[in-house]
Amino acid sequence: MSERRAYLAWVVVCLVWGTTYLAIRVAIESLPPLLMAGCRWVVAGSLLIGYFRLRGERLPSRNTWVSLAVRGVLLVTLGNGAVVWAEQTVPTGLTSVLVAVAPFWMVGIDALFKDGESLSVRQVVGLSVGFTGVLVLIWPRLGTGVDARMFAGGVVATQLACAGWALGSSYARRRRHLEASEPKMTVPAFEMLFGGIVLLGCSLVLGEQMTQPVTSRSAIATIYLIVFGSILAFSSYRYAIQHLSVAMVSLYVYVNTVIAVILGTVVLAEPFTSGTAVGVSVVLLGIGLVRERNS
Repeated sequence: MSERRAYLAWVVVCLVWGTTYLAIRVAIESLPPLLMAGCRWVVAGSLLIGYFRLRGERLPSRNTWVSLAVRGVLLVTLGNGAVVWAEQTVPTGLTSVLVAVAPFWMVGIDALFKDGESLSVRQVVGLSVGFTGVLVLIWPRLGTGVDARMFAGGVVATQLACAGWALGSSYARRRRHLEASEPKMTVPAFEMLFGGIVLLGCSLVLGEQMTQPVTSRSAIATIYLIVFGSILAFSSYRYAIQHLSVAMVSLYVYVNTVIAVILGTVVLAEPFTSGTAVGVSVVLLGIGLVRERNS
């Protein structure tokens, strides 16, 4: 039964997270990016904690809160906040492709740990292929001028998101045996809450302000992100990763990318050229080669 639920959770992640790139772009049409992201995760985490509390379920012990805060900062603040920041200047479809290279960061970062696995020849080839695909996608947009610099900043932000997600995932795996007795379903709620609080702090430090009324489109998109992107999909991801192999769960990046590119092209009229198709294909090929270690 748990395996069946895990596969269902994986399907939810595949379908929902592919749509969140579009929802983020719509949400930040009239909302400051980090403020929106912070509110999204704080509200989602608070609702989940309140729900579990009402059900009488045990919450994580306080001696794990530092660990949960670290994971929240890496997975939520960096892993999601940087994506939201990037979507100010990078098209949603391209953002999804750039974020899909997270497996490159995972194998690279894991290889740096003493107990990590060294890179195989196939994985080195996969990294080279994936990097080539990224260059194919972003090179035509790089250049001089304000727009080009803002685009480059967005690209860098997507890679910060990948690094945060990879570090957070690696950290969580290495803490798993130390927190085996902690309640599994309430842990993600605290990660959301802590990560969202830091995002709100970043918004305050950067001086983000409401410069226009919040549109109904942005409000609906934000609610969608809270309910489906955070409460449903993030919790489903944490459940799936506990019951399925990393190799199986990581396949979601392929589905997410396809959905995000299609929605960006159809709904937002983002350009999809032959060069884009080639770049996306090369990146996904590189991801397939890098995933060897998780099989």
